[in-house]
Amino acid sequence: MRIPYEWLKEFVDITATPEDAAERLTMIGLEVEGAESIQGDTVFEVNVTPNRPDCLSIIGIARELSAAFRTPLKIPAHEIKDEQPVSNFSIEILSPELCNRYAGRLIKDIKISDSPEWIKSRLEKCGIRAINNVVDITNYVLLEFGHPLHAFDADKINSKKIRISTAGTNNKIVTLDGIKRELHEDALLIWDSIKPIAIAGVMGGLETEVSDKTKNIFLESAYFEPFSIRRTSKKLNLVSESSYRFERGTDIEFLGKALTRAALMIKEIAGGTIHKIIDVYPVKYVPEPVEAGYKRINNILGTNISNVDILEILKRLDIPAEDKGNVFVVYPPSHRRDIKRDSDVAEEIARIYGYSMIPTTIHRSPLSSGRLNKKTININRIREAMRKAGFTEVINYSFMSMSNLDMLAIPDSDRRRKVIAISNPLSQDECLLRTTLIPSLIGNLRYNLDRGIKDIRFFEISKVFEDIGKQLPLEELRLGGIFYREKTPSLWKEDVQGFFITKGALESMFEELKISGYSFSTSSEPFLHTGQACGIYVKNFYVGYLGVLGPEIVEKLDLKKQKPEIVLFEINLDLFLTLISDLIKYSQIPKYPCVERDIAVVVDENISAAKIKDIIRTFPSELIEDISVFDFYKGSSIPEGKKSLAFGIVYRSKEKTLTDEEVEELHALLVRHILEKIGGELRE
Repeated sequence: MRIPYEWLKEFVDITATPEDAAERLTMIGLEVEGAESIQGDTVFEVNVTPNRPDCLSIIGIARELSAAFRTPLKIPAHEIKDEQPVSNFSIEILSPELCNRYAGRLIKDIKISDSPEWIKSRLEKCGIRAINNVVDITNYVLLEFGHPLHAFDADKINSKKIRISTAGTNNKIVTLDGIKRELHEDALLIWDSIKPIAIAGVMGGLETEVSDKTKNIFLESAYFEPFSIRRTSKKLNLVSESSYRFERGTDIEFLGKALTRAALMIKEIAGGTIHKIIDVYPVKYVPEPVEAGYKRINNILGTNISNVDILEILKRLDIPAEDKGNVFVVYPPSHRRDIKRDSDVAEEIARIYGYSMIPTTIHRSPLSSGRLNKKTININRIREAMRKAGFTEVINYSFMSMSNLDMLAIPDSDRRRKVIAISNPLSQDECLLRTTLIPSLIGNLRYNLDRGIKDIRFFEISKVFEDIGKQLPLEELRLGGIFYREKTPSLWKEDVQGFFITKGALESMFEELKISGYSFSTSSEPFLHTGQACGIYVKNFYVGYLGVLGPEIVEKLDLKKQKPEIVLFEINLDLFLTLISDLIKYSQIPKYPCVERDIAVVVDENISAAKIKDIIRTFPSELIEDISVFDFYKGSSIPEGKKSLAFGIVYRSKEKTLTDEEVEELHALLVRHILEKIGGELRE
């Protein structure tokens, strides 16, 4: 914000040079980024942080200098002695949650002309173009008091009625810049009895503009909820000096003084008679007390400031405070709504006390050995294993929306519906903390497909959050992944499906972590393809799932691909990591050769290969070293409702070389054991 130094000195008596004043402002947190001389006056360029909208004005900066230099603050005249009776205008606030206060005055018999040179000069120094005396005065007071005002041509307001309400449907307005704008339903508007005459807090309407023919004006001063103005300004892509201040927060208590100050200036420069204020104030400002301990403040700052000095600093800042013995209570004024906790109070004390007065101390901190703990080591091993399998790590925001869960057909009873809402979301698409990594990974897939990427293998390691009814949510570390490969012409035929490629990547990871005793069983995840999904178990604990995204879900994504095969997996790492053994047991290299035999059985199609492997493991023999599935078949030679599964069995003895006769006898017993358990038959 541009601040002329001569204007500041009208509010506070200081003899400091512009350079000294700029340095003092910077040291109390209002960085002066530059200064230039315009018409013999030094103009500061002050960087005002978003939490200090009270400093977007001359009076706000002057209040800071007043505290810094221990000089009283002077406020220009803002009292009217010869007011006319209340006019026949009326004000009705229909959306008090968006407009907490609205005040206005009728000023009659004014004369529109150019502004005096001193007003034009000050507006020009602050980067605002002069228009006419009335409009210029509203801009002048905006810069001076920090509160936006707007003047309507009173004779163009139907029925002399002002209403404040949202736009509703099918509403449009031509704004002062001559552009016809379509308004969203929740945009807050100023209406007369028939039509909208201004977009609240953003820009006035062209139809009620103050022109050379204007004789009477209705001058408004209001408080609008910042989020409402921010939303409207963003949706319309329309930013003004008013919206810039309203969306950061203005002073609801001070708006009457700003209105009166402008009315007095208009009477002095443009003539006219001023009618009494009409002030509708449905939502009163009530300060939220902040209790702070004197000792606590000094502990935060590392100082030893006396109780008296702490209260005196707050008084200089125009922040009411009450001594309560060992503690004091701060009542944040309406222009300092950013003070919400004792740390905010400590910051105010430090700014004015002087950062240079706070002693520098070197904190003692024990140094760690630099060794990684077991969990971190294993997570790094998981990352490395996934990279070896061709997967690339992605990092996403931990946000989602309820529509993401709806898209995945997650039922209402599912724990993933126990979501935590974000109090200040960036958008409705990111209004919840995510309970699963899958929506983010699908978003990564869509982003890359839209840019022509045809081979996508992503994984993410991050936390998910679940509302468990306590102050803090349940946090779980998850490993999630997604696989997609577009089918393209090739010199050789490759029939390996993405499901098995992904399953192989996970099995490689298990082997990298020396995990045995893992298995895959049927899964009932609602968004996975029935028959092409499985649950992942380690030592009989369910740790996650793997499967192909269901066709009905793929259709919702509108990927414009012919039957894409999208494979997803998600693993609960908090549980999974506890199942990794601390000790690695090595076995002696076999002295004797192995013998391999195959078994092909025809079974009901609902019997899984994993179940048959479990049956084989229960066979009472120490000679079975390994079991693998190498063939699956359904066709003309297999009866309806049946399938053929072929297993490779490795036999080995630790004590001798097995003979063919011993292996054949053992193998026959194993075949009988399998058929008795599953009721199948050998495939011819």
